[in-house]
Amino acid sequence: MSSQRPLLPRSAPAASGVSSRAVSLLLDRLEAVSAECHSIMVVHRGHVVAEGWWAPYSADRPHLLYSLTKSFTSVAVGLTIGDGLLGPADRVVDVLPDHVPADVSAQGRRLTVHHLLSMTVGRPEDSLAEAWELEPGDLVKGFLRLPFSTAEGTRHTYDNATTFVLARMVERVTGRGLPEFLDERLFKPMGIDHAEWDRVASGAAFGFHGLHLTTEAVAAFGELLLRGGLWGGERLVPREWVDLATSHHIDCALSGDGSDNADFTRGYGYQFWMSRHGYHGHGAFGQQCVVVPSHDLVIAVTAQGETQDVFDALWECLLPGLHDEDSPQDDETLADRLRHLALPRIPGTPDPTRSATATLDATPEGSALPDGTTVTVDPTDTGWLVRFASLSDIEVGHTTWRESSPLGRPIVATGAWQGPLFVADLYVITTPHRVRLTLDTTTQTATAVWTTVPLTGPSLELHVRSPLMTRPDVA
Repeated sequence: MSSQRPLLPRSAPAASGVSSRAVSLLLDRLEAVSAECHSIMVVHRGHVVAEGWWAPYSADRPHLLYSLTKSFTSVAVGLTIGDGLLGPADRVVDVLPDHVPADVSAQGRRLTVHHLLSMTVGRPEDSLAEAWELEPGDLVKGFLRLPFSTAEGTRHTYDNATTFVLARMVERVTGRGLPEFLDERLFKPMGIDHAEWDRVASGAAFGFHGLHLTTEAVAAFGELLLRGGLWGGERLVPREWVDLATSHHIDCALSGDGSDNADFTRGYGYQFWMSRHGYHGHGAFGQQCVVVPSHDLVIAVTAQGETQDVFDALWECLLPGLHDEDSPQDDETLADRLRHLALPRIPGTPDPTRSATATLDATPEGSALPDGTTVTVDPTDTGWLVRFASLSDIEVGHTTWRESSPLGRPIVATGAWQGPLFVADLYVITTPHRVRLTLDTTTQTATAVWTTVPLTGPSLELHVRSPLMTRPDVA
């Protein structure tokens, strides 16, 4: 565990007016729907009343937030507006004139901070990949070059490129990089000293993705919003901006009858989603900061799974019994359960004298390594060393997890022999993702396949380098 000073005070559930049995029901539901959560933190009346990490994930590790990053960029925009450096009606072409293509359309000239924040620029679909293909060295210019299908301000289309442009506008008017600006104005005043950022090849932060924070930092961000931008009595974010950013600005298109994604069809604010209760910042694979002002409640979740399953569990299990009266014994039962959360280890035997070498087959979808990579497994006193041609040794534990950092970012791994197969799970532990390695000694072939492929591409080598720097292929 980290020696980092807690950001939020703690309380037993009953002492804060929360039912520990309702939290247990929430955990039951998540298990029943096989939602792979990595962490959860419930904050009520400003106190953490329940917190847990599914091992090997832990409290001290930052976790990739994917598009939950957008909500932090929104706050950065709000800070510049509060400073008088930007305004919702300011146009992209005026703030970033050196990124304006010669043939920019009249609609491109009209796009404002408001249109970017609400993702109402008039595109039919996400423009990121196409804009970068048009202008590999200048996404803003590529974004402005693309055609429009509807008038600005009339239709919401989720578009990563809008947030990238906002990040560049913040940097232009402040003269600071987005990470440095948020460190100074938000993270350091809150006591958050472990924000990490993935970056594009130029070194700039994505803005729409790539922020890594601990679960408690995400929960603290939600608490800051719930308190209208106040932190420890100090105003960090203008109240007017919190209210504006977390309010409904545009309807969202329904998916089918709307029932499957009920918390993503309630409308969009300024880089925040409206929920059935309150609002939330959302990142791919289940990274959530949920704020429910009517219940003085914040829930932070990191995961690898279906987000709507988590929302359904919150609203159907936690909320109905939130304020029921429970006993101290109920609180202790919940606390013990939370202390022992864990993802499953690989079953099998250690076979401590057995070594194997194989050639990787990259034909399965989601392969994390190139075809033909040599894979070697050698036993150690506590597990195995696994070596790929493109990486240094990766330590793998038996019935436990072992950690290594072959190229800068940690991998935590567990494995076992299952007859002729060596099977291991390699967790890229600061992200939602892991690789399942299977080596077959009968065929001398191996596969290494992501359980969910990272949105920035399938290369394992890319994702264990620090910092991750890429031109992403984000759908």
